[in-house]
Amino acid sequence: MIDPKRLTQWSKASGCGCKIEPKYLHQIIKDIKIHQSDDINLLIGSEHSDDAVVYALNDTEALVCTTDFFTPIVDDAFTFGQIAAANALSDIYAMGANPLVALSVLGWPVERLGTDSAQEVLRGAQHSCKTAGIVLAGGHSIETSEPFFGLTVNGRVKRNAMCSNNSLCDGDLVFITKPIGTGIYAKAFKHEKLAEEHYKLWIAQLVKLNRIGSILVSQGLVNAITDVTGFGLGGHLLEMLKPGTFSAHINLSAVPVLPDVFQYAAISGYPDALFKNWNAIAPFINDATTNHKNKAFSLFADPQTNGGLLCTVTPDNEQLFINCCKNEDQQVWKLGRIFASDTVQIEITD
Repeated sequence: MIDPKRLTQWSKASGCGCKIEPKYLHQIIKDIKIHQSDDINLLIGSEHSDDAVVYALNDTEALVCTTDFFTPIVDDAFTFGQIAAANALSDIYAMGANPLVALSVLGWPVERLGTDSAQEVLRGAQHSCKTAGIVLAGGHSIETSEPFFGLTVNGRVKRNAMCSNNSLCDGDLVFITKPIGTGIYAKAFKHEKLAEEHYKLWIAQLVKLNRIGSILVSQGLVNAITDVTGFGLGGHLLEMLKPGTFSAHINLSAVPVLPDVFQYAAISGYPDALFKNWNAIAPFINDATTNHKNKAFSLFADPQTNGGLLCTVTPDNEQLFINCCKNEDQQVWKLGRIFASDTVQIEITD
């Protein structure tokens, strides 16, 4: 019997782990991309799986638009709203933009969960929006059998200062701003195996805004940037590589990991989405690790919710990039390097 007090028991998957599997998503949207070139003001659409669309307002400014929603990743309604809002706002920051206004997207089984919990979700989202300096101005709701929540967010960016996920360069260094493991933690939490100290650490990461993205882009410190969410580190890195003739060399030991992730995977198992993600990226993985096959599988395919920003940086800007992150109290880890290649690959070494 479902416990009405545990929101995570009302959904099959949690957070960004509920995304449609990549192979099905490509089939769904493939025809939509064909007609995007019909509008010359659409500067960035979905052709390269970027984080948001960018639409020209005039010669100097552009509107950045995104929508993102998912099923509960935690049981506390207020915290769920915070996380979902932070995750949606991340798409705006990942384009180098600043958010302007947000609308809510709510699906709720009102007769089973009541209205108080839904109100708490909105209050949590309102808190994240206030932290971002914007208003949650309205939205739309429907009654559903499975709860979900998220935002549509509009932002603004200077056309000469925006950034995409595929503008990387040969020799770029690869950095990430948050540890990997939120999907495995979510599975452990759903099975009531996550320790209290790790729960607090997990929540702190999930609600943290990725506003560092707009700062890094505005200062010209990154060549390409994206946020790591439901398709995992490997999936989102591949989205950066695919449009060009580039590959990435990633040092497995350099990938930051939340504490005891592999122990939790052994106890509670892996999220379903992790296997789907791995199936999508496996053909592009060149794994030279010797004794860490399961570690690579976990770190590159684990679905993240409001994960870190994946950035590529010109070596000449490395110290400026690190200094900027330090000044903004933002941790950052160097994972590897981008290199020109005839084929798209992710080379993983110990």
